[in-house]
Amino acid sequence: MKRLKPATDTAPLPKDDSLRQFIGYNMKRAYLVIDADMRPMIAALGLRPATFSALAIIVENPDITQSALGLALSIERSGVVLIVDELEAADLISRNKVEGDRRSYALRPTLAGRKLWNDAQRRVLDHDNRVLAPLTPDERTQLRDLLNRIEAAQAPDRTG
Repeated sequence: MKRLKPATDTAPLPKDDSLRQFIGYNMKRAYLVIDADMRPMIAALGLRPATFSALAIIVENPDITQSALGLALSIERSGVVLIVDELEAADLISRNKVEGDRRSYALRPTLAGRKLWNDAQRRVLDHDNRVLAPLTPDERTQLRDLLNRIEAAQAPDRTG
């Protein structure tokens, strides 16, 4: 039996035209480029994508409950607890009892959390500008709007 040679970094990439017709595939490929550039930047601050996102929501919504944070991030309760524990252990947020509800906690950024968020936000904006450099400002706005429209069309109605 003849063995195939493994692909090397110098070998040309295989064609993927049949996959390029699918929006999801193109979005994933773009995401991989974006993620590979952003992860090390926030890791230098002691954050992961999940903790970065949670800190952003908590800074923007002081006293948000863990349940509301889970809804905002579309993650299960157990995942929220792990993220909140991590942020609290790093002294980036405080977890406070909600008056009248013994089961809920209100999450608030600490001064260190707000400072770290400001630094992280600047770094990620620089990252966005770098990876989106091939796009004009109007194209960037259009891309963000289109992605938001796709999400909004599939999101459950939360107006009650």
